[in-house]
Amino acid sequence: MNIEEPTRNLTPFEQIGGEAQVHALTERFYDLMDLEPAYAQLRAVHAPTLDDARQKLFWFLCGWLGGPQHYLERFGHPRLRQRHMPFKIGVVERDQWLACMCQALDELVVPEPLCTNLKHSFAQTADWMRNQPD
Repeated sequence: MNIEEPTRNLTPFEQIGGEAQVHALTERFYDLMDLEPAYAQLRAVHAPTLDDARQKLFWFLCGWLGGPQHYLERFGHPRLRQRHMPFKIGVVERDQWLACMCQALDELVVPEPLCTNLKHSFAQTADWMRNQPD
């Protein structure tokens, strides 16, 4: 008799490749933001140094993707919209954030259908973060 072990679904964190790949995604995202003129308005709403933002996004993404809850352990619930209210986030900033993240995902070569699912989730989140009228 052949008894198969039950299979379990991998979390997006596991599918993307764990902390090393989440770190690579975060680094590429902020590198692109810092270097590409197409993301200038987005870059302008950030601090002169991106070190703190890089670390916090890495911690957040790890947990958001189903991995270690680094952000939650340090800061509690993310309250993304509330924490971003001091920053002007309009359609331009939303679109640039999403384009920058999608470019980073594409360059990281995230497997399908995970890449498509992440882009969809990021689009919803980015739109929800807007705090400026159209």
